[in-house]
Amino acid sequence: MSWSEVCAFVETLPGIEQGTSYGTPALRVRRTFLARLREDGDTLAVPVDLEERSFLIDAHPDALFVTEHYERWPLVLVSLPRADAALVRELIEDAWSERASKRVVDAWLAERGEADR
Repeated sequence: MSWSEVCAFVETLPGIEQGTSYGTPALRVRRTFLARLREDGDTLAVPVDLEERSFLIDAHPDALFVTEHYERWPLVLVSLPRADAALVRELIEDAWSERASKRVVDAWLAERGEADR
């Protein structure tokens, strides 16, 4: 998956804004960090629950990792060229649903015919 494919995907999620963070392209929802492309242009930083992160990395060791710099932060690093597009979409969608308003998430889920998360 590429950054342009990530950007195309987030167009399907309401309320996401594109901007920059630390001089690199980033995504926000309700002015809150959602994801950012790291300086190498191939790695995406996405928020996840710290307790869940190790399980995610164990399940997807070729695509997900964390560096010493990020160990204390609730983020996972995604190697976009190695990650399955469905995994990237799921990580972003989960982070978005935690940060977007409940009303927006509920409306989006209803449009898709899905139950509340």
